[in-house]
Amino acid sequence: MIDDVLAGLRAGADDYISKPSNVEELQARVAIGVRIIELQKSLVDRVREMEGALREVKQLQGILPICAYCQKIRDDQNYWQRVEQYISEHTDAHFSHSVCPECYAQVVQPQLDELKRKQREK
Repeated sequence: MIDDVLAGLRAGADDYISKPSNVEELQARVAIGVRIIELQKSLVDRVREMEGALREVKQLQGILPICAYCQKIRDDQNYWQRVEQYISEHTDAHFSHSVCPECYAQVVQPQLDELKRKQREK
């Protein structure tokens, strides 16, 4: 009866098979169960991947030894590397490089001025 089916589903059943059972229906419902189990396993794997990624991100929140002169970061193997290389290896971040206005004014522009001066002297 439909009331029995609804009562069972409301009580927590995921599915039901009426009696007498049909072999083809039984096979189809078993295939559905297998698919649900595979989806659950896949979900567990994805959760583990996300937890691992979160652990890696959290590592970047700790104290990083950084050189006061060249700004390289020391990794766990006592190897010094550029900040962007370190972050790229520990996250999915990607970098593009440019020059900020302050560095342009303090570093690039004086170099350009010097180059122009040398060219005029030739």
